[in-house]
Amino acid sequence: MILCMIMASTSLDRFDRRILVALQDNARMSNVALARRVNLSASQCARRLKALERRGVIRGFNARLDLASVGIGVTAFVTVTMEKHGQVQAEAFHDAVQDVDEVLECQLVTGDGDYLLRVVATDLTAFSALMTDRLMRLPGVANLRSSIALTQIKESARLPIETGLE
Repeated sequence: MILCMIMASTSLDRFDRRILVALQDNARMSNVALARRVNLSASQCARRLKALERRGVIRGFNARLDLASVGIGVTAFVTVTMEKHGQVQAEAFHDAVQDVDEVLECQLVTGDGDYLLRVVATDLTAFSALMTDRLMRLPGVANLRSSIALTQIKESARLPIETGLE
């Protein structure tokens, strides 16, 4: 897995990296504006962008929404500890967690628990129901421990990409 990640990052040239940095600033810019920003022709830029999408470097585009504006009042981090460890148990958990819309991220982690989830809910009552009615009932779950976020200090989906321009 690490080898694949290293190979993927080294196969990006400076123009690919510039495209990725520019898209992280504004994914809605036109191809002409993107090409101008990365110092390529529009046709070269479009070809590179399609190639980055085909290779899975760019996995998609989405809008970042304001949580409060869409009725989300609680963000929490939930540490999940599994009853048993093994491929069958892990796959069952992985499949089931995909169906819980309130789970925004699920990471396999080291430390006290096995997984760390970032979850959202409309309010504390909904969060409590999510914990007891959905998350605790996921396959193989032995224990849940949650921390509720009080104030978001920083939010970013921007990756630190070296472009060779620094």
